[in-house]
Amino acid sequence: MAKIPCAIIGSGNIGTDLMIKIMRNSDNLEMGAMVGIDPKSDGLARAARLGVPVTHEGINGLRKLPNYKDIRVVFDATSASAHIRNNELLQKDGKKVIDLTPAAIGPFTIPVINGDANIDEPNVNMVTCGGQATIPMVHAVRRATDRVIWGEIVASISSKSAGPGTRANIDEFTETTSSAIKKLGGAENGKAIIILNPAEPPLIMRDTVFTLSQGGSREAIEKSVLDMVAAVQKYVPGYRLKQKVQFENIGDNAPVRIPGVGLCSGLKTTIFLEVEGAAHYLPAYAGNLDIMTSAALTTADHWAAKQLRKEAA
Repeated sequence: MAKIPCAIIGSGNIGTDLMIKIMRNSDNLEMGAMVGIDPKSDGLARAARLGVPVTHEGINGLRKLPNYKDIRVVFDATSASAHIRNNELLQKDGKKVIDLTPAAIGPFTIPVINGDANIDEPNVNMVTCGGQATIPMVHAVRRATDRVIWGEIVASISSKSAGPGTRANIDEFTETTSSAIKKLGGAENGKAIIILNPAEPPLIMRDTVFTLSQGGSREAIEKSVLDMVAAVQKYVPGYRLKQKVQFENIGDNAPVRIPGVGLCSGLKTTIFLEVEGAAHYLPAYAGNLDIMTSAALTTADHWAAKQLRKEAA
């Protein structure tokens, strides 16, 4: 069966995990190149052992590879700043770009929220690992209520799962995730916090979602949340609720103060999540890698399937 060749720029934790997923799980993509800047990186060494063409000369090296002309999809798992130049060159060369950095040049994409809505865009952005895990929950609350005044997420990941690229993107992580809470989650206001947990042994990815909403019922919100969890589990099996959804009425007699908004009342919903990774590269505690790479692969696979159907017609 024909498959579309792809490349990954960024041979760190995210890029290496994604490479293994493509080789094991993709129906429509095959590895065409692994690109890094450190010739001694484990990701490049692993790719070479698996027979994948490699270069340690970054985007320039990728463009020099003999099979570059055949590569149609490029995943960028570098940094927000590096992605700007990478994207300029890739767009010039007519490549489909899946952005796993917080650069957010293309539209935000979370498979269970806007699915294939952006499938034909030349560049799509996968938000952040925390965004992929938590924004579906904000969206679940929003679709069951009249409005979500506030959406706040706290993503806690093992320090061991955060490579240099992730650490360099902390500010961009919070800004991009906060923006996507509003644009995709449907909240009127949003805030994102990331915690790099140094605990040993490493702890599994944990996420907490807080919303303040008006309208709707507790039963409708809980059902919407459970339905959304089931939808995410289709491509991230280790995604689950840590405990039952919690509710608290915030009455007009004791409103909370929302930064930049003022005093508000409504229904506070608290959702506790954990994400267990598939352990394709790092151990199962690195659910942050798994949800990001799984979402990116799902998005790219759907695009590739569409292209292959067109070509077969």
